[in-house]
Amino acid sequence: MATDIAFALAVLALLGDKVPPSLKIFLTALAVVDDIGGIIIIALFYSGSVGYMPLLISMGILLFLFAAGRLGMTSNLFFYVGGFLVWFFFLESGVHPTIAGVLVAFAIPARPVYKLDEYLQKVNDFHNHLPDTATRHTKRSTILTHRQVKSLKTMERMTERAISPLQNMEADLHPWVNYFILPLFAFVNAGVTFGNIEPATLVTIPLGIFAGLFIGKTVGIFSFTWLITRTKAAAFPPGMNPRNLFALAMLGGIGFTVSLFIANLSYAGLPEIGPALLNEAKLGVFAGSLVSGTVGYFLLKRALTHHPAS
Repeated sequence: MATDIAFALAVLALLGDKVPPSLKIFLTALAVVDDIGGIIIIALFYSGSVGYMPLLISMGILLFLFAAGRLGMTSNLFFYVGGFLVWFFFLESGVHPTIAGVLVAFAIPARPVYKLDEYLQKVNDFHNHLPDTATRHTKRSTILTHRQVKSLKTMERMTERAISPLQNMEADLHPWVNYFILPLFAFVNAGVTFGNIEPATLVTIPLGIFAGLFIGKTVGIFSFTWLITRTKAAAFPPGMNPRNLFALAMLGGIGFTVSLFIANLSYAGLPEIGPALLNEAKLGVFAGSLVSGTVGYFLLKRALTHHPAS
């Protein structure tokens, strides 16, 4: 575990406009929930002895963040500082701090102060006040009237509040995560050596991880989703059918960042044998992800070409 959202969506992107929106939404939602499941597993099984005082302090900060968000706090800096403190005290408590990010996200408001239609109406009203014959222009400067400055500043504040704090922070962090943090993580953790790999070792950890990603994820995602549709508790959305679902389930076997993270937590700290086991685990992650992505791509391409979704 878990599905790597960046690589999985990249495979879908290779198919272009052939992919119905419902498939993209399904895979995105699956990857997000899968990541949360992986983080919960890390918190439960890869944490050390628990220090209850730091944990209680972090929970108190979380409640404060939650209450502040519900009372109208929208400052990104406020939630960045609060999130850092929660992460720090989780780290001090012995509970793996990856869970702190998920909990902080739940505390950040996901609704903007102004709805889009309300925002557009108010901005339009202010826009009507902007033309002013008193504006002075020179070769080196433009001098606005006091009324124009006030209107523009109000529009600026309203624009910031037309985006929810959660989405605003996500947009700010997105390029840092995609273009710096994830490549750095991959660079540091992706190294695999083949010098000590023997045929006998390939049928242990590498085969287990490969089977879990390629077979286990495919069977699990497809069967549970298909069964829930058979009970009438849910229905396939437009564009989805069993063939597409099976190919998407296989793309769910693309595990990279979280898989490598869990492998590091499992083996890196073991004396003597740890590095060899970690190397085998990485081999299984790469093989399972590569085969899942390649086979899933061709299956979905075939399904969309010969059996277009209704």
